[in-house]
Amino acid sequence: MDSATSRASAPLGASADNGLKIVVVGGFGVGKTTLVRSVSEIRPLTTEETMTQAGAHVDDLTGVQGKTATTVAFDFGRITLDHRNVLYLFGAPGQERFWFLWDRLFSGTLGAVVLVDTRRIDDSWYAIDRLEKHGTPFVVACNDFGGPAFTPEQVREALDLDPHVPLVTCDARSRESSKLVLITLVEHVATLYAGVGAGAGAGAGSDPTAPARASRQELV
Repeated sequence: MDSATSRASAPLGASADNGLKIVVVGGFGVGKTTLVRSVSEIRPLTTEETMTQAGAHVDDLTGVQGKTATTVAFDFGRITLDHRNVLYLFGAPGQERFWFLWDRLFSGTLGAVVLVDTRRIDDSWYAIDRLEKHGTPFVVACNDFGGPAFTPEQVREALDLDPHVPLVTCDARSRESSKLVLITLVEHVATLYAGVGAGAGAGAGSDPTAPARASRQELV
């Protein structure tokens, strides 16, 4: 069986009962659909539609003039971590006219990936602002489009990122590269949850770091 057929028919185990949700956000054309496609174990659900001349007067195509299709709702992919834990990936639409969907997608989210095109770094501001307002943990991943080289310090300063927010580079076309982005996110979430658990005391009950730790171990 080839890899495409295997991914298309991968069943969800009947014992899976813990769904962990991650959202991939960012500006128009930064590679969100590509990342979900590259890392999903199943053939991902996409809502891409052909771009037409009518949309050219609505969407800002600066820097993405060669783009021919765009997400109009969300992308969906899946990674099975073990027999009980499943990671669900949601790619958010990038155009401003679809931003109203983001708040819904953020509900119940373990964490988020903000994809950045350093040629159009200002397009990332809205995603970061919304995630901070929701209190959603996130990491920033600079997708490699072969643009000008910026140091991590320059990108961090341009985005005004808090020092604790992880910043990585990636190639959204590569499964291994995209996996490393997700590993960085779940490690970040585990660290944040560990702090919450320590603050709550030893008698707090269930371990709040368990979902993130399970994700990290299986992705590795």
